[in-house]
Amino acid sequence: MEYMNQIIQGDCELVLQQIPDASVDLIFTSPPYADQRKSTYGGVKADDYVKWFLPKTEQFLRVLKPTGTFILNIKERVVNGERHTYVIDLILKMREQGWLWTEEFIWHKKNSYPGKWPNRFRDSWERLLQFNKQKKFNMYQEAVMVPVGDWAQDRLANLSETDKTRDVSKVGSGFGKNISNWLNREMVYPDNVIHMATECGNRNHSAAFPTDLPSWFINLFTQWGDVVLDPFIGSGTTAAAAIALGRKFVGIDISSEYCQLARERISGIQIQLLSPRSSQGAQDQHGNSRPE
Repeated sequence: MEYMNQIIQGDCELVLQQIPDASVDLIFTSPPYADQRKSTYGGVKADDYVKWFLPKTEQFLRVLKPTGTFILNIKERVVNGERHTYVIDLILKMREQGWLWTEEFIWHKKNSYPGKWPNRFRDSWERLLQFNKQKKFNMYQEAVMVPVGDWAQDRLANLSETDKTRDVSKVGSGFGKNISNWLNREMVYPDNVIHMATECGNRNHSAAFPTDLPSWFINLFTQWGDVVLDPFIGSGTTAAAAIALGRKFVGIDISSEYCQLARERISGIQIQLLSPRSSQGAQDQHGNSRPE
């Protein structure tokens, strides 16, 4: 089966059985959450979610390279007035399956609109869970560095003697900081909270996320020519991000409508990137020209 740089229609659990072992560098996906997207994905019940998802993660584990990473964008929902535990239950079962739960990122939705319910407020964040097959995996932290920020102008202008040493925590935690490490630096490493607005236009998809979200993780965990898989490709956002960053992609979705949307979307991007003006200006995350 030809699968590289393709949008494939079908159940990812079945489609992935035709893809070779250890052939993918990054899996980034946002599957349907429990009790949602019933018309396209069946609206899996919260109590059944782990049983439904585990056969899929078994295939993810097989096709992912030993040095690869799986990023799962997911959020628990409220059932009968309390948060359901299906995300926690899934994490525990995936660990039994062989995954390492390495890290958890938070996507803070900067443009979340106000709202409340009798016993809670509006959600304005989602989880991005990082799983790996082994403790040593590919990670390119310099690719996602950010400007040091305005706080440095005041804080670093007049360093105290304490700032120039590893200041031991006053609460006895054993942790400390050396503020002078940031002196004369323009770029620093980010934290694990990602501040991004949601997708303003949903591209005819019920839960489109912004292109910058998969782009951030593609930069962090892959290099030029690596393979990015999204087994719930939806409107094609992950594939679009991969193409723009010079990566290969594999997109799968059970919805023929979404597959067609994704194909149309990436075709436009590929045509744009093939134009002479675009090719001359193409650069990677480090500012280097795109390799021929």
